[in-house]
Amino acid sequence: MPRASLSFPHFLLALAVVAVWGTNFVVIRFGLNHLPPLLFAALRFGLVFLPAALFIRRPNVPLVRLAAYGVAIGAGQFGLLFLAMKKDISPGLASLVVQSQAFFTIGLAIALTRERLRAHQWLAVGLAASGIVLIGYMGGGDATPLGLLLVLLAGFSWAAGNLIARSTPGVNMLAYVVWSSLFAVPPLLALSLIFEGPQAILTGLAEADAATWAAVLWQSVGNSMFGYAAFGWLLARYPAATVAPMSLLVPVFGMAASAWWLGESLPLWKLAAAAIVLGGLAINLFWRPRAKVKPAA
Repeated sequence: MPRASLSFPHFLLALAVVAVWGTNFVVIRFGLNHLPPLLFAALRFGLVFLPAALFIRRPNVPLVRLAAYGVAIGAGQFGLLFLAMKKDISPGLASLVVQSQAFFTIGLAIALTRERLRAHQWLAVGLAASGIVLIGYMGGGDATPLGLLLVLLAGFSWAAGNLIARSTPGVNMLAYVVWSSLFAVPPLLALSLIFEGPQAILTGLAEADAATWAAVLWQSVGNSMFGYAAFGWLLARYPAATVAPMSLLVPVFGMAASAWWLGESLPLWKLAAAAIVLGGLAINLFWRPRAKVKPAA
C-alpha cells in the first residue's frame, strides 16, 4: 500500500525536481530563439537517449509501455508545449497552465485505479488551484486561445505519462526515461519535417549558438534525465494525489527565474498567489489526520 505522505528526503527530492522544471521555462525561451519547436524537442530527446543508452541497460518492461511513455511525454507534452511557447504563450503563463497536469493526473488516477482523495487533500488541491487561478486572472493576456489549448493538451499528455510510469513500480526510472526517449524522437522529427520543413531545420541548426546548445543540454540532462526519472520514481511509491500537487510549485520557481534572468516584476498579487499555492501544498504534505480512538470495552 503506497504511503499517503512524502518522507522528508523524498519531499526534498520532489522540491529539487520542481525547481529544475520551473527555471526550465526561461531556458526553453532561449532555445526557441533559434530552433524550430518540434526540432528542439527532437534534439532534446535524442540527447536523452544517446549516449546514455550505451551505458544504461534497457529496463525490463514491455516495449509498448516504453513507447507509450515516450510518445506521451515527448511528442505529447513537449512537442505541444514548445509549439505553444514559440509565439502563442509567454513562459510564465506556460509554466502556470501546464500545471493542469496535476488535476489531470489525479482525475485519471481516480478513473483508472479508483484512488480516493481524503478531505484534507481536496482542501489542499482546491487551495493551490485558487492560487493558480489568481495568477491566471492577474497575469494579463499573454496567450492566444490556441496557445492555451496546446498547453492544456500538453498537461494532459504529461498526466498520461505519469500514470504510465506508475504502472511499472520498482523499475529503474532513469533507464525508463532514457529508453522511452527513443520512441519520442521519430514522431517529433517526422512532424518537424512535415510542418516546419527542411529549410527551417537547416536554418535553425546553422544559427544555433552556444546558449542554444546549452538549452538543449539542460533539457536533456536536467529536465528529462533527472526531473522525469525522479518524479516517476516518486509516483511509483506514493499516491498520485500526494506527488502530483508538488508540481504546482513550478510556476513559483518559474516566476522567480523570470524575475532574475528576464527582469520581470514580482508585484504583491504574485507573492500572494505563491503563498496560497504553498499553503495548499503544506496542507497536502504535512496534514496528519487524527487516528480514530476506539472506545474502551
